[in-house]
Amino acid sequence: MKKNVAALFAAFLLIGTQTRAAGSRVEDVTFDSHGARLAGSLVIPVGQPIRAGIVFIHGSGPQSRNLALAKRFAEAGIAALVYDKRGSGKSGGEYEGNQSVSEKNVTLLADDAVAALDVLASHDSLKDVAVGFTGISQAGWIAPLAAAKNAKAKFLVLWSGPVCKVSEEDIFSKYTTDGDMTDVPSYATALAARKEPYVWPDFLGRDTDSAVDLAKLDIPGFWLFSDNDGSIPVDLSIAKLRALRTGGHRYDYALFSALGHNNVENTFATAVDWIERAVQAHSAP
Repeated sequence: MKKNVAALFAAFLLIGTQTRAAGSRVEDVTFDSHGARLAGSLVIPVGQPIRAGIVFIHGSGPQSRNLALAKRFAEAGIAALVYDKRGSGKSGGEYEGNQSVSEKNVTLLADDAVAALDVLASHDSLKDVAVGFTGISQAGWIAPLAAAKNAKAKFLVLWSGPVCKVSEEDIFSKYTTDGDMTDVPSYATALAARKEPYVWPDFLGRDTDSAVDLAKLDIPGFWLFSDNDGSIPVDLSIAKLRALRTGGHRYDYALFSALGHNNVENTFATAVDWIERAVQAHSAP
């Protein structure tokens, strides 16, 4: 297990008054990561047992906390911590827009998620409750790194999370113009269409490969894909997940028809069902 770098910087503070929504309680939280104070909300189920806890990791872009999604999780009995990405909303630090897929930035965002998981796992209401990471899109590269840094993570759930190199996703999304479509080409087609070899810029550091990072983990994971997703190479991602499964990893996936890259709304119940089964398996004697 890698040394938990972000934990050296992480601290949290519950602030303000608690607000209540139907079936949930919302607590504002702040925590520190690499010199930045990040702000978020922890939404806790009320009136039912807490089955699990999750930290939601953003996709690309200057994203703020998804409180509506957190409340949906809470209604399903899952505590959820959502936060403003660094440099966005009420979070400090700088948002990196120009080199968002650089090794430095992906690692930094993973450390932010590690710090958030420490906040979640240390909450009084989540004692002995399994916690893990969920997220969408770019989170597919961030979550495996975060899980490797924090042994508290017991599972991964990723919507449209690429299981490939950043460069492979770039080759594919440039060919498709990064949009949903009804007839998505294969990764091999996108690669063959290139007029010149793809060169990964050295200044970006490591060409992050989630398949390599997932091979180092020993926790279950679930990926929710759509056949209309033109943003990531779904066929390549599934092939790499199958190879990891053959190697003994507990990685599941589902491929949905006629949904796009942002498929959370239509597949949320499936994700929750998988989390409940994974948690039950984890707690079984």
